[in-house]
Amino acid sequence: MATVTSTYALWQRLPGGITRSLAFSAGMCVRVPFFATVLPRVRELAPGRCVVSGPTWFGVHNHLGTFHAIAACNLAEVAMGMLAEATIPTTHRWIPKGMNVQYLAPGRSGLTATALVDDRPDWESVTSGVELVIPVSLRDAGGTEVVHADITVWVSPR
Repeated sequence: MATVTSTYALWQRLPGGITRSLAFSAGMCVRVPFFATVLPRVRELAPGRCVVSGPTWFGVHNHLGTFHAIAACNLAEVAMGMLAEATIPTTHRWIPKGMNVQYLAPGRSGLTATALVDDRPDWESVTSGVELVIPVSLRDAGGTEVVHADITVWVSPR
């Protein structure tokens, strides 16, 4: 079974630091143009973990001048999607199935979305499909969790 996905292999091949982050994020937005609406920047990527930041700018503001709820959901989906791409082996495919979101506080700054899955299935035993819940915490510049999303993906063999 493949242990390094093509997405994670690309991340590893790029030069480190800001060059890796910016180049990878730009490529990701070319591949998935809707992600570009939140100007995401992938900061960390590894199997089971992805950290993505999104700045505050007028394109993500709501009528109150805070981070729009759906823009926050988009940022959460970026983090979940990149985690899934780096984690789920090439022998399987995934698709989002649902998202449960809690809006905990107004996002008055840029947000950082952290998707983390410690308990992953034994992929070889996934022969018909399985739901995988990927929790994503979105925090403001002060570290306060302003949005929490649990995104369920359906994983099945190719």
